[in-house]
Amino acid sequence: MQRFASPRLSLLSLGARLVALMAADAMASLFVYVLLSDGYWQLAAMLGVITLGLNVVFLRRDAYPLRWLSPGLSLMLLLSVYPILFMVYIAFTNYGTGHLLPKVQAIHVLENRQYLPDTGQTYQYTAFRSADGAFALWLQPADGDGFLAFPTGAAPARGIDIGALDENGAPVAITGHERLNRVQTVQSVSALQNLTFGEPPRVVQITGRLGVAAELEQRYVYDAASDSFLDRSAGVAYTADDELGFFTAADGAQLIPGYEVVVGARNFARFFSNTSFREPLLRIFLWTCAYAFLTVFLSFSLGLLIALVFGRNVPFQKVLKALFIIPYAIPGVITVLMWRGLLNPLNGALARTLQSIFGQPVGWPPFFSDPLWVKVGIIVINVWLAYPYFMLVNSGALQAIPGDIYEAAQIDGANAWQRFWRITLPLLLVGVGPLLVASFALNFNSLNTVFLFNDGGPPMVGASTPAGHSDILISYVYRLAFGTGAGQEYGYASAISILIFVMLVMITLFQWRFIRSWEEVGKNA
Repeated sequence: MQRFASPRLSLLSLGARLVALMAADAMASLFVYVLLSDGYWQLAAMLGVITLGLNVVFLRRDAYPLRWLSPGLSLMLLLSVYPILFMVYIAFTNYGTGHLLPKVQAIHVLENRQYLPDTGQTYQYTAFRSADGAFALWLQPADGDGFLAFPTGAAPARGIDIGALDENGAPVAITGHERLNRVQTVQSVSALQNLTFGEPPRVVQITGRLGVAAELEQRYVYDAASDSFLDRSAGVAYTADDELGFFTAADGAQLIPGYEVVVGARNFARFFSNTSFREPLLRIFLWTCAYAFLTVFLSFSLGLLIALVFGRNVPFQKVLKALFIIPYAIPGVITVLMWRGLLNPLNGALARTLQSIFGQPVGWPPFFSDPLWVKVGIIVINVWLAYPYFMLVNSGALQAIPGDIYEAAQIDGANAWQRFWRITLPLLLVGVGPLLVASFALNFNSLNTVFLFNDGGPPMVGASTPAGHSDILISYVYRLAFGTGAGQEYGYASAISILIFVMLVMITLFQWRFIRSWEEVGKNA
């Protein structure tokens, strides 16, 4: 019986698995088809890859362990890998304000544009709704009698009693219909906008003004053969320009919105060939390197100093160390805002103290207006935020250094400075070195302090893109992509993000060379 039951259970399991996979494949295929129809081929490709991978995992016996990981792997591909790949893709496109839609979607938007022709007429409308939810409009022209219009293609209504009219010429009641008040009409606008009323050639649609309808017509008509639009209101043809991503007329006029097109390395060339773009970015890059280096160096130095001084048997050692950890326990956003208030040159505590003691003028130090002082303030805040971390790390690393090494050095006549420089620091860097590299990379892309303290200001004069003297690379990219009022340049911002990644990789590889030398020191010790 057992030998006979096992194949049956196996066949049932295989059949259930195949049915579940076919259902999942059918649903995924529908999503892929809709996405491809709308022009979002990138997401469709990712869904296709995930679906194909799930089929392989659930059909191959040797992939059995991956079945339990497949939901997590699928979400990782969709939520983590896909955004990165999409960012790389849009770095080679004109994706941004005015070019956010695929061509298919841009055509659909333009085809839905309407206009009122010279022969068209406008009406004041009153909305009615029948018991089964069907709408009807009472249309009242500026001159003449009103009439009742039903959705285009609806069966003609028979035996409807209009009844008495109010002072505006609209029926007070219609047999079998409820007259909608103003609030009900507003709630039904979305449904009414999707309907046309009357029969050709007298077709009416509601407009953007509440209570107003008109005999609107489609303004832009698309011709797939010539890949162009005809503006029926002006008689002008607009041909697709796949280099710029616009439908363009002979006189250079363009239809909005444009559409997304691949521009190759144009975004990268824009940086390397245009001085007005390259100069501010070069200055921002140098400041970013200085910002990350000084933050790590000063935070590490201060943390190490505290760890050395209070690592000995000093009075109230535990209480003092607990106080030193306080900046690490307070949320960074609150800390930056507190420092912003303290360093405010007009009414901050520092400015008021300097004014009362030394007679400094109001507005000094100019932490928000002077490029140098803004950078000093940001470095001070970052050191305040980071030194407790390095204090804790260094305290633990110092405990791991064998004490007999110091005893041997002291016997050989080494003074305190020599013991620190020749023993403590090299052995400390063996364990702390990787953390320094990681901290440098973290500060290289740390947006909070710069953004909250002064939003990257003061602005650079003469820069063709919005840039500030205290901007680091990540805040500059954020400003390009999201923070400008003139529009967002996602393609250019993505290109710069890729350059930031390459820079960071090169700097990190350079730093790892020193880490290997520190490891050799640790092995010799």
